[in-house]
Amino acid sequence: MKMGILVFMRNLLLALCLFLVLGFLYYSAWKLHLLRWEDSHSVLHSFDSVGHNLGPGRRERKAGIPTLPSVAPSHIVADRTQEEPGGAPEPSDIKYDRLGFLLKLDSKISAELATRYANFSEGICKPGYASAMMAAIFPKFSRPAPMFLDDSFRRWGKIKEYVPPFGIKGQDNVIKAILSATKEYRLTASLDSLQCRRCIIVGNGGVLANKSLGSKIDKYEVVVRLNSAPVKGFEKDVGSKTTLRITYPEGAIQKLEQYEKDSLFVLAGFKWQDFKWLKYIVYKEKVSAADGFWKSVATRVPREPRDIRILNPYFIQEAAFSFIGLPFNNGQMGRGNIPTLGSVAITMALHNCDEVSVAGFGYDMNLPNAPLHYYETIKMAAIKESWTHNIQKEKDFLRKLVKARVINDLTSGI
Repeated sequence: MKMGILVFMRNLLLALCLFLVLGFLYYSAWKLHLLRWEDSHSVLHSFDSVGHNLGPGRRERKAGIPTLPSVAPSHIVADRTQEEPGGAPEPSDIKYDRLGFLLKLDSKISAELATRYANFSEGICKPGYASAMMAAIFPKFSRPAPMFLDDSFRRWGKIKEYVPPFGIKGQDNVIKAILSATKEYRLTASLDSLQCRRCIIVGNGGVLANKSLGSKIDKYEVVVRLNSAPVKGFEKDVGSKTTLRITYPEGAIQKLEQYEKDSLFVLAGFKWQDFKWLKYIVYKEKVSAADGFWKSVATRVPREPRDIRILNPYFIQEAAFSFIGLPFNNGQMGRGNIPTLGSVAITMALHNCDEVSVAGFGYDMNLPNAPLHYYETIKMAAIKESWTHNIQKEKDFLRKLVKARVINDLTSGI
């Protein structure tokens, strides 16, 4: 009798141990799935992380949630030398600024990159070019970061702890409602199937006027336009093709006839009201003027829900703190710490395009009578000091990209 009890107890303990092991494995796999889009440390506690990229390689556009680089306030990263991923130190004469950018941006392209892209003819897309060049001058750069929010947005550690514009904290229910109606989270099927894609961000600057770049712009696979900048009537200079139009409520086109056909409407959410506004648009509900917008907003967008996207807020966060070095302000909107939509769009493109070009960027304050925008007569002198943006710091960032040939500036305004 005692022997039977002992056998029973032993079997029970073995079964219990097996159950605990299986449970631990299941829990570990679940946690790993949740953490794939974040580092082993949170954003606020990874100041000492160098975050080296293990090589640009080819991205998997249809992969699951990727891992993003650590973001540290700009004052944490001092001038320093770097180490290669393998552990061997780089030559001591290679220096980096406080953000982590190479100081000598005009140095020759590395032999490896020169060999990789030596045989590409002009006009032929170079796979992984922009991210490889970016990693060469900014070793912390890590390419994978999806353009748009999808239905796993609440698991993304880099954005879930921050309120807009740097994250989605407090917006879960609104975003979930929007995504349940849109059901699309990528570019078009044809663009996603491309092995290599060239993108151009078309800015609104007056430098675009009379350049006759329209046909050249239209040759890019992805053409990104910003806010309400018109196309009709300006095709010779700005082209006629629009793949994405990125905007926020106050910047959106209000006249329905000015919207292009066959383009995606992309919200860049800078405040909580912006997400609520997009929900009104998607569900064709009445937009309330009492929601705290600082100017009139569009009350309707002629797009079906399947053609509407939400820009990944990570690009606003990365552009502000990692690339431009704006004040962190505890992760909240404050004076001079919001990047312009143009810099945000370029940041997005660096992660999701093989080649990145820009046109219509740059303001020359030495020419006060030059046109501010290509589509109106307002002059450069009308620019006032911005409460939210730091134009000089953004210029410094964009000039780094141009000087290092990470991006190509068609209008030479940067």
